[in-house]
Amino acid sequence: MKRVVTFGELLLRLSPPGEEHLFESSDLVTYFGGAEANVAVALSHFGVRCDYVTRAPDNPIGDAGVAALAREGVGMEWIVRGGERLGIYFVEPGADLRAMRVVYDRAGSAFARIEPRAVDWPRVLAGADWFHSSGITPALGDGPAAALAGAITCARAQGTPVSFDLNYREALWRDRDPRPLVEPLARQATVLIANPTAVRAMLGIDADDDSLASPGPARDLAKRVADRCGVERVTLTRREILGPRRHGWSAVLYDRDTGSFAQSRRHCVEVVDRVGGGDSFAAALIARLVGGDAPADALEFAVAASALKLTVPGDFSRSSVRDVQALLRA
Repeated sequence: MKRVVTFGELLLRLSPPGEEHLFESSDLVTYFGGAEANVAVALSHFGVRCDYVTRAPDNPIGDAGVAALAREGVGMEWIVRGGERLGIYFVEPGADLRAMRVVYDRAGSAFARIEPRAVDWPRVLAGADWFHSSGITPALGDGPAAALAGAITCARAQGTPVSFDLNYREALWRDRDPRPLVEPLARQATVLIANPTAVRAMLGIDADDDSLASPGPARDLAKRVADRCGVERVTLTRREILGPRRHGWSAVLYDRDTGSFAQSRRHCVEVVDRVGGGDSFAAALIARLVGGDAPADALEFAVAASALKLTVPGDFSRSSVRDVQALLRA
């Protein structure tokens, strides 16, 4: 069985019931999540062995988060325990004219205070077929940034493919320029995953959502990103807001070595929960590429998988390969 390793922060998510404002009700619905944890869970449900690396507090909340991942089949062997608190984020879903709102409470978390040498990357990555992380991690502090840089350096040294999702989160950068931290990491990726907003903010490449509206400009943007970073493949996702809950979802993939370009079909989705859609896309793309699919086929599978995720609440995607294939046949 193929083995993937992901690295990032595990979070506790708190959301109001239904479509209420935060704290209108005394109730909050709890989920565990976090970008790389979401990727690990989705990979597990696709039948790919995935070991998740993070740092979680050695307390009941940390125990609950680790247990939640274990129930999804994710490998827990390399999780570091320590620190005082698990990072939290609040999600207000929004409705109609009211946009979704996210509030982070993760400063000083166990993961934010991880030591660069806390993870023995040669041991963790020994025999791994793929490594995945995102641009969220270097935003969280010097320790996470250094640990991620060490992981990517180790993976590249042993020939393990690396996927890096830019995953731009404006609130985490607090008016800091992400480019000095993110671009060196992006340059070491094998597969770079992004959207136009992230490309503009984190790489300084002029792009907007209309860049992906037609094949010519989309290919040009993907090629510019690939050439700037020197990566083998670039995939760019596009979310179109068609109504209060209705989104269009599609993506493109450019292969720098062959010059080939693929554009997926467009799925129109009645969104239940938009959190985790991009993570499901990343997981499905990794699952199919590591399994040997052609890039264009892997892209179609990934877009369908992420469209399915948008229809279920919570961070985790539990779609199976059969579920995604059924959507592709529909």
